[in-house]
Amino acid sequence: MGDDLHYQAAAELAGRIRAKEVSSREVLDALLDRVATLDGPINSVVTIDAERARSEAAAADEAVAHGEPIGPLHGVPITIKDSWQTAGMRTTSGAPELAEFVPEIDAWPVTALRQAGAVIFGKTNLPIYAGDFQSYNEVFGSTNNPFDASRTPGGSSGGSAAALACGFTPFELGSDIGGSIRLPAHMSGVMGHKPSYGIVPAHGQIPGPPGTLTQADLAVAGPMARSAADLELGLTVLAGPDRWNKPAWRLELPPPRSADLAGYRIGAWLDDDRCPVEPEVGTLLERAAAALSAEGARVDTQVRPAFSLEKAADTFFTLLHAALSGGFPLEALERMAGDDGDTPLALTRRRTAIRHREWLSANERRLQMRLRWEELFADWDAVLLPVMPCPAIPHDHTEPIAGRTVRFSGRDWPYWDAATWMAPAGLCYLPATVVPVGVTALGLPVGIQIVGPYLHDRTTIDIAGYLTALVGGCPRPAT
Repeated sequence: MGDDLHYQAAAELAGRIRAKEVSSREVLDALLDRVATLDGPINSVVTIDAERARSEAAAADEAVAHGEPIGPLHGVPITIKDSWQTAGMRTTSGAPELAEFVPEIDAWPVTALRQAGAVIFGKTNLPIYAGDFQSYNEVFGSTNNPFDASRTPGGSSGGSAAALACGFTPFELGSDIGGSIRLPAHMSGVMGHKPSYGIVPAHGQIPGPPGTLTQADLAVAGPMARSAADLELGLTVLAGPDRWNKPAWRLELPPPRSADLAGYRIGAWLDDDRCPVEPEVGTLLERAAAALSAEGARVDTQVRPAFSLEKAADTFFTLLHAALSGGFPLEALERMAGDDGDTPLALTRRRTAIRHREWLSANERRLQMRLRWEELFADWDAVLLPVMPCPAIPHDHTEPIAGRTVRFSGRDWPYWDAATWMAPAGLCYLPATVVPVGVTALGLPVGIQIVGPYLHDRTTIDIAGYLTALVGGCPRPAT
């Protein structure tokens, strides 16, 4: 029974549990056994509460047996990224000072998943305080890429992506401020959706410290899975008003912009001198665009917003590092502000320590680019972009992070440059869905971003479903 459960979609498992074809307990035991058997060399699921999960699964099965009302994820066992507080289950965010922290309350998106019926049985690894696009920390060590253990699965939702790729969980809750859903989805060959900013309440993530109420600029919570249907289901469960707007605010996301693939108008911005993609990656991206065109979509590879990738990246990284500055003491920020060097590390320090008036200027640039996107989307429904210029990168845990380099397209680049393609959607609060589009000659997955207009999340997920059907879905590692 277990072998046919590991790679089933969350929606499919929920339907089978509802129909009494399989029990929640059976699914849970199959997943727990698979983690115990195969996760050792991957190290993706770092905390497990099997006893509590078995009790919740048994209760879910009793509810089905008695015909009680059930939610759309009823009885489905899942894991959760370790930055999200889970009541009664250790939540560390990879930080030694939180190694034994057990929250008393759930983060808001965790509550939403529980209310939908999900059974949370474990937590997945990440970098300390979700602050890198590799996944390692002093508490749990490194998570390895399921397709090549010498490489990272990505980050910060790297354990989430690796667990999905290995069939340890059918669904994950990720977070994305600088690409933390999209980058690991690409590097590990799974699907992820970065929602439009502000539509998924994200109270209860660490960082900041437990109890923090601030919702950081750029930061979102979103679903990760192996099917577009599960991304759609996850978005429906997670989206809604936050604690401040709940008394009056309601969310009704628009339906997909087209009833079929032939009705979609899709731009394709697949390369740029600011962050050139490697030839093998570019070929897979071009094939994906051509597949959509061959099935009737209108695809134009010359479509671009009226701003440069260079400008978007500069503004994005300025706002990103400013958003991450809250954990630094004032003295450190003052030292950073005075670093007048010309290295990538010096630039990162200055961005981290910008004054509020500088932030206001960067924010205005952001809003001008949001308007340019709005103008483009008057004529186009979505734009395809790379996720990274290369496949998963080798592990590199040298410090400081900003002093690292990444080799792609024939030369060494500053570390953060590998995340340049996160900028156009992340900066402008747009929805972006990542879909695997193939593997390289070395067997490493490659993903593509589908970016849409603000609040048109259902359009990017809908196109993701069509594209997944055309390119064959998520690759499976040789586990």
